[in-house]
Amino acid sequence: MKRVKDVKTKSVWMAVMLGLILPLNVAAEGYPDRPVLVTVAYSPGGATDFQARIVTMMAAQEPYLGQPLVIVNKPGAGGQVGWNWFAQKAKGDGYQLAAYNIPHFIAQSIVFKTKYSVDNLEPIANWGADPAVLIVNKDSQFNTAKELLDFAKQNPGKVTISGAGQFTGHHVAMLQLAKAAGVTFKYIPTKGGVKALQRVLAGDVTAGFNNLSDSYRSRDKLKILAIADLERDKEFLPDVPTFKELGVDVDNSSVNFRGIMAPKGTPPEVIKTLAEKIPPMFQDKKVINKMRAGGSPMRVMNRDEVMAMWTERQAYLADLLKDLKKK
Repeated sequence: MKRVKDVKTKSVWMAVMLGLILPLNVAAEGYPDRPVLVTVAYSPGGATDFQARIVTMMAAQEPYLGQPLVIVNKPGAGGQVGWNWFAQKAKGDGYQLAAYNIPHFIAQSIVFKTKYSVDNLEPIANWGADPAVLIVNKDSQFNTAKELLDFAKQNPGKVTISGAGQFTGHHVAMLQLAKAAGVTFKYIPTKGGVKALQRVLAGDVTAGFNNLSDSYRSRDKLKILAIADLERDKEFLPDVPTFKELGVDVDNSSVNFRGIMAPKGTPPEVIKTLAEKIPPMFQDKKVINKMRAGGSPMRVMNRDEVMAMWTERQAYLADLLKDLKKK
């Protein structure tokens, strides 16, 4: 009699478990059956917004998602407004995703009390890696990074540098440069890369750190003095030296990795579908051609590669920011 009871009990538990699992599988089989929202934590027209609209433009086509990815902008505080909202409010049903920026959200989660971190976000795929470049207005007295640094040494604190918010890639590049060159800058954070670039174009600041992609599109109005990466960008800026070439120890810590993520708790089968469908979408010829025309460097990475990159950057930035955040 006891054995019969045990069998019945096991059957009930199996039924319960199947009841929990089946909806996920059924949901994943039909996913997505409507448009998917993608939060961009920066202003319309900036590099992240510009690129996100390009790399998602094929989403509604087969063999990709078969539904459009719709961009929703929530700018402010260098991305903090949008990512705080996403970490707290986004539904984990696969219909609310977000664009991520590294080192931005990782650095901010280390320095500030944010609601987001690598622990409550799920990477899906990476589409690009956009280095920070040092720029000045076309009419600037400075023609080289050395001239700017020499002036900064002779005039401590007088050189103003704009960038897209606190502890974004731009800010990290500025902090690294100040430390490596032994100079003092005044950092002017703005609400996104577009505003930061406008400050340089208007002559409101001495210089700026901005994305290679945005700077490349405005290159006729700027002087691009140096790139914060380990190698020159041979495709878009082959004549612009790295800081390391100039004898200044600034590495690739500020390179802006961009991609798509989901909130923690999104069903595994939905994550799997996204991880399978999105990287090939980024590699579509139409996407690549549009990105190239816009001066936007691409670096497509799958979910496993992005997870490894997030882990590496988290450890590296935690160590790097111990010193830099005090500067």
